[in-house]
Parts: sequence; structure tokens; C-alpha cells
Amino acid sequence: MHQKAQIMDENAVRRALMRISHEIVERNKGARDLVFVGIRRRGEPIALLVRDNIRSIEGIDVPCGSIDIKFYRDDLTILSDSPEVVKPSLPFDVNGRDVVLFDDVLFTGRTVRAAIEAVFGCGRPKTIQLAILIDRGHRELPIRADFVGKNLPTSRTELVEVRVPEFDGETGVYLMDLGE
Repeated sequence: MHQKAQIMDENAVRRALMRISHEIVERNKGARDLVFVGIRRRGEPIALLVRDNIRSIEGIDVPCGSIDIKFYRDDLTILSDSPEVVKPSLPFDVNGRDVVLFDDVLFTGRTVRAAIEAVFGCGRPKTIQLAILIDRGHRELPIRADFVGKNLPTSRTELVEVRVPEFDGETGVYLMDLGE
């Protein structure tokens, strides 16, 4: 696998997340009823950055948590003969709230489907919205993002790699070639 191109640098990522922050506030007529849920791993820091942006825009601290979707994947039986299902938990109540799910890349839609199921394992939200830094296409399920940082058409032999300081020591989006 080798790097083909840098798609977004740190400033481009920051601008895209600021735009998403404004769009979330506008669509929801403020931030009072919102809660943010980052899909582990890279959805977590993205949710926190948008939360910080909204704090500076609206002066409101949106509750922020994360969810591990591995027990909600549709390929779980392939991963293990006897998977142990663990009830998800969030540091806030989702019942009657507007939940915004965050992830780095939207591809087939299977991760998002699993995350929605995990959120419903915590309660019954009023709405679930989806914020994605990169939408690369190739959907296998009828899932679309409400908020998108960048649409990036890709081939199946390519990988979109989002790098965040917490895991990678830098911020950026890179297109990787899987075919070599």
C-alpha cells in the first residue's frame, strides 16, 4: 500500500469541520437538544473538534460520547464463533434527543448501520443524523450523510486514510493505493 495523494491538509480539515459545525447548528436551530456520538476510533476526535467549534459558535457544551460498534457488525459471526455482545453505554441519555453520529469515512454504510443499532441499544433518540469527514461512495446500504466535509469518488482499489493527532501524530486525509 502506498500513498497516492494528500487530499486535505490540516487547514482543509479544520475548515471542513467548521463548516459542518455551522451546518449542524443551522439545521437543528441551535445546539440545545444535541448529543454527539463518535464512532470509535477516528469518529471520536472528529466529534470532539466539532463540539469545540460549536462551543465557540453558540456558547453551548454539547454532550459528547463514543460508541464501539464491533459487537453490532454484520460480519461478527465471521470474526468469532461465539461473540460476546456487550450493551453499549454513553455518558448521557439519548432518549428524546437529537443524536449526531460522527465518523471519518463513509464507504459501504455498514459501520453506520452498526452504530445506529448501538445507539438504539442505549435508548430511543428523537433523531439520528450523520456527520462524515469524507464520503467516498460505494454504498452497499441505503445510508447517506447529513453533513459531509468532502465527497471523494474512489475506486475499490483505493483506501482513504484520515489521520488525526490522537492516533497518527498529524492531521490530514490521504488517498492510498491498495494495489501493489
